[in-house]
Amino acid sequence: MAEEKIIKKVATRESYGNALKELAEEFPNLVVLDADLAAATKTGIFKKAYPERHIDCGIAECNMVGIAAGLAAVGKIPFVSSFAMFAAGRAFEQVRNSVGYPHLNVKIGATHAGISVGEDGATHQCNEDLALMRTIPGMVVMCPSDDVEARAAVRAALEYEGPVYLRFGRAAVPVINDRPDYHFEIGKGTIVREGSDVTIVATGIGVDSALGAAKMLEKEGVNAEVVNICTIKPLDEELIVSSAKKTGKVVTVEEHSVIGGLGSAVCDALCKHYPVPVCKIGMQDVFGESGSAAALIEKYGLDAKGVYQTVKAFI
Repeated sequence: MAEEKIIKKVATRESYGNALKELAEEFPNLVVLDADLAAATKTGIFKKAYPERHIDCGIAECNMVGIAAGLAAVGKIPFVSSFAMFAAGRAFEQVRNSVGYPHLNVKIGATHAGISVGEDGATHQCNEDLALMRTIPGMVVMCPSDDVEARAAVRAALEYEGPVYLRFGRAAVPVINDRPDYHFEIGKGTIVREGSDVTIVATGIGVDSALGAAKMLEKEGVNAEVVNICTIKPLDEELIVSSAKKTGKVVTVEEHSVIGGLGSAVCDALCKHYPVPVCKIGMQDVFGESGSAAALIEKYGLDAKGVYQTVKAFI
């Protein structure tokens, strides 16, 4: 009997903390701010190695963003860190007016996004952050799918001049981009599985679910193309339109509300360039609830089986 391949799993919040520490020497202007959550956001990894470059602002997220804006104005590259609900939600006004409007070089590392936050419940399961951040002019919005992509996204954010929102998760997720030819670029998606019958455009944990669903569909003679979109804004419209022309049907998968996130961005692009039927998989205008990450992802149809069933019904 063939030995079963062990799949490595890493939470992207861990990737975030590790990347900050690893890049600190290369980027001496990098400073990290947290709001009394360094252990959870994993910026504690950076703090342990570079305590003089870490600022704990306490439970005062709005003030933290203002401090980051001041640091950016004098040449630092500040990473603001907190749960997505607080970084994008509570501090939205400061992100918009103090960072977005003057287009300052502030990076927002938002962890614990989506329903995979699990037992913390609906109040902490932010399914609106991508929509909120997309509306801010000039804001780059990224949602990495795994450890490899998360680390690459942090580096790309450091090298980019301007505001960036990075979305990370609490739960450990499979590493799917660990290959020699992997290349990351802001604003560029990748085809992780070629297909001809339907396009599945996914982001974050949805990429692994989409790949799993594609395998199930293949057994029934359906050849699904899977597109990994890490950068929600600016969106790789060219890649999405090209795939849609090939397959004629598009499904989007995101651990986020179907209103205003990846699905909406994809629909905007397709309406403009190449209208085709689109089905959006995500939180269907509902709040989450308390429960284990795995149970919630299954309940709301965001696991491989759920994506498979929705795609099958759609096509």
